Amino acid sequence: MHHEMSFADRMSTVEFDVGDRPHITVDTEVCRSCTTRACVPACPAKLFVPTDDGGILFNYEQCFECGTCYQLCNSAGAITWTYPDGGHGVVFRKG
Repeated sequence: MHHEMSFADRMSTVEFDVGDRPHITVDTEVCRSCTTRACVPACPAKLFVPTDDGGILFNYEQCFECGTCYQLCNSAGAITWTYPDGGHGVVFRKG
């Protein structure tokens, strides 16, 4: 019998080799003028958190590197996205 892994079990096999340099930076000053906040619901890792002062709190350490936030952002300059330094970033393992 073939057993399908749950999403939670599959995600528990994901590892992050976090680099010292953030591969995504968010300019919270630009975010304050955003009206859509499309990055918040779009991020599969839920890494974009609105702050009480209208900005966005972002933590790159658990990023899946999918690029969705960068593609959806409608505020020029709010998100700067680059690949992590060599050898760092997300590591998916088939479990």
